[in-house]
Amino acid sequence: MAKSYIRYRSGYKYQLATSYSMPITIKPTKEIKIEFITLDTTGTLTIKAGYAWDGPSGPVVDTKENMRASLVHDALYQLMRLKKLSATAYRDRADKIFKNICIADGIRIRHYRFAAPVDRWTDDSYAHRCLCRLFFSGYGPSAPHRLHHLRALRSTGLN
Repeated sequence: MAKSYIRYRSGYKYQLATSYSMPITIKPTKEIKIEFITLDTTGTLTIKAGYAWDGPSGPVVDTKENMRASLVHDALYQLMRLKKLSATAYRDRADKIFKNICIADGIRIRHYRFAAPVDRWTDDSYAHRCLCRLFFSGYGPSAPHRLHHLRALRSTGLN
């Protein structure tokens, strides 16, 4: 029997079955268009069917409540990695879009006293990522993981 081969890409868990569009607060001066992602000057982000991404990062459990946020966040970060969007100018806004989609899709903030000053923390993306990992997963990381991220958050001096 002859050997048969397959071609595949590793490193991704999800692939978008249908195209998805949404308005966001990032409005570039000229349209950005790559193979699977378009961001027009009105702030409409379109992610085409076939786009692959690996879901939420860190110790966050992949759930239906955080999947849309991870899709949009990964697409925006891909535009930044490809230098189509300035990371300096838009990283914090992409993180805030992620947070807002999480909340809109039902992720509950577990501890209001930590989550309330979130806007103050967005200028430190490491602190913001720790915050998201701590409080924006309804099924969240285990207690030891939360403690680890809380210690990391405190080390930023933003507690």
